Amino acid sequence: MALHLIKLCVGVDTPDELIAYVEGRLAAARQAGLAEEQIHTTRMVPKRVEELLAGGSLYWVIRGQVQVRQRLLDIRPFTDGEGIGRCRLVLEPVFTRTRFQPRRPFQGWRYLKSEDAPPDLSAEADDDLLPPDLSHELQVLGLL
Repeated sequence: MALHLIKLCVGVDTPDELIAYVEGRLAAARQAGLAEEQIHTTRMVPKRVEELLAGGSLYWVIRGQVQVRQRLLDIRPFTDGEGIGRCRLVLEPVFTRTRFQPRRPFQGWRYLKSEDAPPDLSAEADDDLLPPDLSHELQVLGLL
């Protein structure tokens, strides 16, 4: 089973905002003639790189709920201009919405085992057809 990462998505209120932000960054890179890669920089470098790159994803926590994930393509450690070790997480710019899963705030990223990750949303399940806000409200009320 693959190992995943989970991280807070600060400054974004919905998965659609995250998608628009990434699309804007990729378009700007394309216009500047740069590589069209989605890179998220973190301070800590994961130690379990092989497990993460064997099908792992980065799960984004948006407004206290895991809501979307992206597949990890590469992990590139580097040292910044101030001599601080950092890491570039290269993400596939394809977003897979997940069932809402509540998460308390935390700093940085955490490992997430496959069995603890929320399932992807599927068009076959009736509750997956609900608008995200309504689905979240029903979950908070314990009805989903």
